[in-house]
Amino acid sequence: MTDWIKVAPLNDIPKLGARVVRTGGREIGVFRTEDDRVFALNNACPHKAGPLSQGIIYGDKVACPLHSWKISLVDGKAEEPDVGETACYATKVEDGTVYIELK
Repeated sequence: MTDWIKVAPLNDIPKLGARVVRTGGREIGVFRTEDDRVFALNNACPHKAGPLSQGIIYGDKVACPLHSWKISLVDGKAEEPDVGETACYATKVEDGTVYIELK
């Protein structure tokens, strides 16, 4: 079963910014890129669980605020030479509102 969770209006998430959604015991970072793409990841870096939503977004990556690990917003994987990954969630924007998919 799939549940789409309403996050916020797209305009409430700043370009190169993020919001945090807490649902079902999970903390999910919802990220908006410069070109208005929206991604959702587990809000904990695979390295030391730093809050990715507080990191710097560039292109389709976010740099963890603790140790600057670069995490792909597309697949949640750390950029080499670092190793690790965090969970990703599907997103959609309908009528200007952002949704994330929880499975």
